[in-house]
Amino acid sequence: MSSKSRNILADLDWVLVFLYLLLVVAGWFSIYAVDFSSEASDLINLTTYYGKQLVWIGLSFLLIILTFSIEASFYEKFSSIFYIISLFLLAGLFLFGKTINGQTAWYSFGGFSLQPAEIVKITTALAVSKIMSDNLFDIKRFSDFKNVLIVLFIPFLLIVLQPDFGSAIIYFAFIFVLLRQGLSIQLFAGLFFIVILFISTVKFGVNSTLITSLILLLLFIFYANKRQGLFFRKNWPVLIGVTLGLFLLVLGSNIVYKKGLKPHHKDRLALWLRMEKDPRKIKSLKRTYGFNNDQAVKTIASGGFLGKGYLEGDRTNGKFVPEQHTDYIFSTIGEEFGFVGTSLIVILFVFLIVRLIYKAEQQKSKFSRIYGYSVASILFVHFMINIGMVLDLLPTVGIPLPFFSYGGSSLWGFTLLIFIFIRLDANRINEF
Repeated sequence: MSSKSRNILADLDWVLVFLYLLLVVAGWFSIYAVDFSSEASDLINLTTYYGKQLVWIGLSFLLIILTFSIEASFYEKFSSIFYIISLFLLAGLFLFGKTINGQTAWYSFGGFSLQPAEIVKITTALAVSKIMSDNLFDIKRFSDFKNVLIVLFIPFLLIVLQPDFGSAIIYFAFIFVLLRQGLSIQLFAGLFFIVILFISTVKFGVNSTLITSLILLLLFIFYANKRQGLFFRKNWPVLIGVTLGLFLLVLGSNIVYKKGLKPHHKDRLALWLRMEKDPRKIKSLKRTYGFNNDQAVKTIASGGFLGKGYLEGDRTNGKFVPEQHTDYIFSTIGEEFGFVGTSLIVILFVFLIVRLIYKAEQQKSKFSRIYGYSVASILFVHFMINIGMVLDLLPTVGIPLPFFSYGGSSLWGFTLLIFIFIRLDANRINEF
């Protein structure tokens, strides 16, 4: 072994490596439990999901070796080129992509499929890190902020057009990166308020949302005017603008919901927001759009506190949950290991994300630091939305659980995402 290899290995953050291995192994055992059959229990069986996943895991170690064999500066130097190539891969789907379940999101090569969206998350994180690490970059300057938004918006738009709304949602993870780099908290609060207005309009209607919003605004004006006698007189043009903005946002939300969303999106929102009152319609929705969530929640609940034991989950063995090996893999853990097992997995993910943030704060290079924030943010949003979806706390969207959900593209994407940062961190001693 060369001295260079020894130095890299010595400088690796083995805590992150260990957490990665722990999650990947736990993920494979979960997939094995979903696909288990006493009649065909051999590990290397390429007709099974667990057999294929074992191959993806093995190839992931080759990706890790390749990642470590490349100089750390290479990722920053060629980040723009990686980003552009990945955009061409996304655009090429509209000509050469394979459509599965209504989404043109995969390239198919015989029995192998590649989902570019999993790779584009990495290249976008690298591109954003490159732009924001420039010494002259100032996020409070509109021209600089605009450039970052363009880099985020292009892949977001291409993914929405597939249409793959689940993968597109992940790009909102970069809000946390922008906040850490100095984005105004007021802007973030404004975006959050828009989301709340949209949800309120959908659930309670235009009139109720407008009346409630105007009452809250009047109460705010009354309180502010009481503390500052001339508040209304000094700020009336702004307050009129806010009032008009409220009307436009609420009316716009109503139009987007009624005209912009497809029927199945409306049905999923109706289920999530408990809008439907007709028991027969609710039952019908749970048999169709809400079937996966309904079965996943029942499967998790059946595990109780300690679970039924590994490979002893009767609902998992009975294939009650469709697509349990992919987006709903968390329900397997809930049934077989109960509250204790699911809590342990949540703790591992939280520990991984906190460790990534801690290591990002230690970086001397702005590029490495921002990329570390990006990795932590992407993993957090994936983890939060997937588990929230499986527990029926969030609407159903197609987002995999990192390192657990079946699929080579997903596993390789998350592996590259985290090990590029581990490689950058290992080079921290050489950064200036």
